[in-house]
Amino acid sequence: MLWVLATIVCGYLVGCLHGSTVARWISGVNLKETGVKNAGASNAMIVLGKRYGALVALIDIGKGVFAVIAVRLLAGHFGMPGESTTLLLFVVGAAVIFGHNFPFHMKFNGGKGTATVIGVLLAIDWRFGLAGFILFILVAILSDILVFGVIMLYITLLVMAVWLDGYWPIVIATLLFLMAIWKHIENFKRIRKGTEPRIRTSFKKKQKHSE
Repeated sequence: MLWVLATIVCGYLVGCLHGSTVARWISGVNLKETGVKNAGASNAMIVLGKRYGALVALIDIGKGVFAVIAVRLLAGHFGMPGESTTLLLFVVGAAVIFGHNFPFHMKFNGGKGTATVIGVLLAIDWRFGLAGFILFILVAILSDILVFGVIMLYITLLVMAVWLDGYWPIVIATLLFLMAIWKHIENFKRIRKGTEPRIRTSFKKKQKHSE
């Protein structure tokens, strides 16, 4: 229990380290107050350009990778059994994603966890991480709606939890999936109304703006 509690606290604090905060330090632009008012890489790219988008994405993916690898190394060092290690990996992954979505320094209103869940997937099992990333890209492009691709990442996480076996990883992955649905509820409402921004349309607007 102490391991789980420590993992939750440390994972949450790592998750609170936002790429958007670094972008703000460098550019002076608060992404929560401009563009689509989201602290993620997509808004950074829209508002500040590709370099800032890449910077924010790398930081937010990186913290997911770092947290999971750190816990795996510590668990191995202390000789924890495989099932307990798997549980801790999912716990820290969930904590990092939660910290990204609900950081205390942003009044618990952060990003939506897309880049961070990619990092968590890659670090727990790179095969599932790669599969999830490919599905994310393909579904987003084919549907022309980003949120459908995002949901595929969480479905991949749930499939990975089932594959690795264990009751609690499945529970954690399910809760993260439900959280993702809740965080994107406004997107789904706009999809139903036909007002959700399309990827190709947004890309064309960026091209025209740059010209």
